[in-house]
Amino acid sequence: MHTLTLPQDELAAMISRHAPGDGDYSTVVGNLSLHRQSAPTESLFHAVRPSVALIVQGAKKVTLGSATFHYSRMQYLLTSVDLPVQVRVVEASAEAPHLCVVLAIDSADVAALVTGENAAQPMPIPAARGISVSDVSPELLDAMLRLVRLLDKPDEVAALAPLIRRELTFRLLNGPVGGRLRHMALASSQSHQVGQAIDWIKHNYAQPLRIEHLAGMANMSMSSLHHHFKTITAMTPMQYQKLLRLQEARRLMLVERIDAGTAGYRVGYASESQFSREYSRQFGQAPMRDVGQVRAQMGAVPTAYSTPT
Repeated sequence: MHTLTLPQDELAAMISRHAPGDGDYSTVVGNLSLHRQSAPTESLFHAVRPSVALIVQGAKKVTLGSATFHYSRMQYLLTSVDLPVQVRVVEASAEAPHLCVVLAIDSADVAALVTGENAAQPMPIPAARGISVSDVSPELLDAMLRLVRLLDKPDEVAALAPLIRRELTFRLLNGPVGGRLRHMALASSQSHQVGQAIDWIKHNYAQPLRIEHLAGMANMSMSSLHHHFKTITAMTPMQYQKLLRLQEARRLMLVERIDAGTAGYRVGYASESQFSREYSRQFGQAPMRDVGQVRAQMGAVPTAYSTPT
């Protein structure tokens, strides 16, 4: 008798086959990556792009500022803006590894669907956290499975992947937490304006930050920018910039193997002592000691370090 395979089981099998060992795997399908971990991890720091991360097996904890989000099998984490977060796999084993598929969201797809003639038009919503968790719908699961199946048909990727990615974006926009993603695309919304401020900081994190300049660039008052920025990111603009600086400095020391003083200077610190003090406050110990411990724990430079999960 033929046994039907559940979509989530087929997706788990696909991820296991294309991600045979622990780590993060980019794929021939643009913006799509696979993740596998056979044991719980310590917290890792990530600069997360707008994306959807769907867990097929296991569980994960994501911390944004003082807010913590848990999600597990057949749930997804939707990130609507660039955010510096801590990520920890909390449920995984050799027999049942943590399996996750991540799709970076194309802002052009979001904009086209929000302004398209057939787009749903919900009532405007206030600015909210840039991260949210929801259950996976059958329609979303089906679309994600079809996208992952293209890994076995690379000759079909160019023609079909853009269509399926657009469908996935549509499912997310019209899902229970899609209003946040939709809100980011509306030029008149506070979320969109904060997104502009976030984008400026992301590309200029090593430069001095003047709140009045940032507010003017976002077309907001300073008090409005501060309020809505903290609502979305759980941080003030200054805290956001500091975390980006420290995460990038840590990456430079890990990946490029440069010394702490050079790393601090490259991310915008004029004082090595200030950099070391703020780094120790964020990561728990002095820069080079922390980097040495991370290397020892991971056995190698963690590929997950700069990958959105």
